[in-house]
Amino acid sequence: MTYDNLGVTAVDYMPCRYGKSKLLFRGPKRKLEPPYVAVLGGTETYGKFVELPYPELTEGVLDMPVVNLGCINAGIDVFTNDRTVIDICSKADATVIQLTGAQNMSNRFYAVHPRRNDRFLRASNLLKTIYRDVDFTEFHFTRHLLSTLRTASADKFAMVEQELKEAWVARMKTLIARIDSRVVLLWLAGHSPDLPVTDTAHGADPLFVDRDMIDAIRPYVEDVVEVVVTAEQIADGFAGLAFGEFEEAAARGMLGTVAHARAASALNVSLRRIL
Repeated sequence: MTYDNLGVTAVDYMPCRYGKSKLLFRGPKRKLEPPYVAVLGGTETYGKFVELPYPELTEGVLDMPVVNLGCINAGIDVFTNDRTVIDICSKADATVIQLTGAQNMSNRFYAVHPRRNDRFLRASNLLKTIYRDVDFTEFHFTRHLLSTLRTASADKFAMVEQELKEAWVARMKTLIARIDSRVVLLWLAGHSPDLPVTDTAHGADPLFVDRDMIDAIRPYVEDVVEVVVTAEQIADGFAGLAFGEFEEAAARGMLGTVAHARAASALNVSLRRIL
């Protein structure tokens, strides 16, 4: 159901915190008593505009508590650097990590906000040297930064993109190594990792992530679940989103309710095999 006139938001996300973490997660708050499954991820995992996001749907079919630790616009850094999150995942029977893009994390070229990873903080001296004509004080978000850098020089941007890919693989290995439970990776997108998105201005997540990058971390996890949602399924799923009158444009960028149902179904099969 789509709600057109419900003010700021049409979904009660029941935001909550766990332990000493400064992050706000989607509720309802779960008791952290094993057995349970923890889920890390970005906006889709959080379930923006979705009344029943895939972690909650997975809980229903798995008949086991599922703790939704998704964060809006999250990159890998927000989880890697949060001790509470790592502890929750380590005590879980299994941890699902939705693969997020490579743009929202600190690297050799720029730093992002430790909790709001889509926020650009500063450029490194190396990036300033490469792009001498760019005024980095103009940027607040990573996509805006990367779009400008690509427009300024495709050749120079190739170095930036390669750094992001290498940093993504290294950071994912670090995150997985810190989690003392079985890890399942979830690819949830409107495209295959064989056809990675590189459109920094309007491309869907996970930006820059491709098959080779996933294969590099595959040996360190129990399973990789791939859910590729078709354009028709995204359109059908849009009808099930709940958003306010000023949120339609943002809702159009979501994968929709069909994607969440498919993700829950696929995770149920994978998790039952390892639990």
